[in-house]
Amino acid sequence: MSSWLVRGLTMTAVHVLARVLLGVAVVQAPLNSTIWRTIAIAAVVLVALLWGGYDGIRDARANPDPDDYEDLTVRWLQAGVLAGVLAGLISWILGTVVLAGIGQASLFIELIAGASFTALLVFVPAFVGAAIGRFLVRRDQNKNATDDDWSVHEDRHADHGDGTRRDTTADDAPTQQIR
Repeated sequence: MSSWLVRGLTMTAVHVLARVLLGVAVVQAPLNSTIWRTIAIAAVVLVALLWGGYDGIRDARANPDPDDYEDLTVRWLQAGVLAGVLAGLISWILGTVVLAGIGQASLFIELIAGASFTALLVFVPAFVGAAIGRFLVRRDQNKNATDDDWSVHEDRHADHGDGTRRDTTADDAPTQQIR
């Protein structure tokens, strides 16, 4: 199964679950609908952000050279579009047949406007998460490379116990007197 398909189906499930829980919460406490909507959107965004970050970390560790990175942009764009269309369709069916509280938009609106919003709700946080994950790995790799350079530099100019420091890359001539 393609990696974008797994991500798209999972994000569809997350979005539909968030909408069902949102519908139940709004029916039970309609005065708090703004809070419930914010929580539902934040849940979908958080899942996409964390999963995108995981993808970015895994990709950066597997490919130390940024030129060799996988194309996570297209992967998450495909996943977002799939999640948008499927979540819109499933939510429309559930809203029409089972749970009237999750929205009464027409099928056309769910498949166009709802799917577009859901696609962006999945794609943008996942893209940002992947960028942050790659940045964190590159930062650690650069930090480790800098630390290794310093240890090599310190070894080259080691104190030999007689008050002189010698550059081990030169012909053993004293380079600096320590006082």
